[in-house]
Amino acid sequence: MVASRPQSGMGPAELVQAAAMARRFYLEGKSKIQIAEEFGVSRFKVARVLETALERDLVRIEIRVPSELDAERSDALRARYGLRHAVVVESPADAPPAFGGGTPTEDAADPENLGEVAADLLGELVAEGDVLGLAWGRSTIHMAAALHRLPPCTVVQLTGVYDAGTADRGSVEAVRRAADVSGGEAHPIYAPMLLPDSATAAALRGQTGIARAFEYFDKVTVACVSIGSWEPGVSTVYDMLSEEEREHYASLGATAEMSAHLFDGEGRRVGRDLGERCITVEADRLRRIPEVVAIAGGRRKAAAIGAVLRSGLVTSLVTDTAAADHLLLETGPGPRPALDRADPDGK
Repeated sequence: MVASRPQSGMGPAELVQAAAMARRFYLEGKSKIQIAEEFGVSRFKVARVLETALERDLVRIEIRVPSELDAERSDALRARYGLRHAVVVESPADAPPAFGGGTPTEDAADPENLGEVAADLLGELVAEGDVLGLAWGRSTIHMAAALHRLPPCTVVQLTGVYDAGTADRGSVEAVRRAADVSGGEAHPIYAPMLLPDSATAAALRGQTGIARAFEYFDKVTVACVSIGSWEPGVSTVYDMLSEEEREHYASLGATAEMSAHLFDGEGRRVGRDLGERCITVEADRLRRIPEVVAIAGGRRKAAAIGAVLRSGLVTSLVTDTAAADHLLLETGPGPRPALDRADPDGK
């Protein structure tokens, strides 16, 4: 709050009274009725004084968020895609802004920065007794590493691992880390995400440890997923397939991948046979989860993020300015209506 007399058009007594009222209201948190009683005036008089103080620059209100968050883009993205939450963080320093001018050139996201912000968001969204589901993804692994607070909750792995030989350094470790922070149970999945055929995948799903984790899928209340673009180095599933398989799914229109589910540019699922070979949460189960938070950024993933948002499977998004600019300028179809989901706040 800044008080000054110049060019206010108010006399000394008015200035002093307005400053005092503004201090009570904005800094001390007193109601207009309390202020009216203290100064012996009506609450309508207090309201007029506070309004005049704003109009004449006696009071200045600033809204500040941490420098790495972009509140304007976040709110615009939330409204554009009908999301419950959208949090946009600054892209790497050499990426010029495009929202309102310019063109984003930065291709790569900063997964650590996205992960840290997503960890803070999960700290807000997860409540005691929730079941938190974590899918494979570099972003979710960074998110788990950045977790510092979580209410007591159960943590379950939603997909197999990229490479069984590195499970302890990937999604299994992410599940353990989140469970350690929350003090809850961990239900990891020690199995590859992609199997040679559907019969092998079905056999693995029947194994005791994996079956136990699958039993929790219908109980998940908050899920955290990653999004990949259908190109090398930007989708783990793409990288695991043969060249012939990649071309096959590309011919079906695959643009995006999330938890081994493929989507075309309009958010429709394609290549459903791939899911039959994968250890992953089914799309229908994912759709029933009240809160599904996607973590993905970078210009290369922007179109894929838009495709997944249009699928209606995601309720919230953590991304960066490079991807957000593309998403806000998209002229394609908006998000497809999601099925009724329980409000996580019970409203």
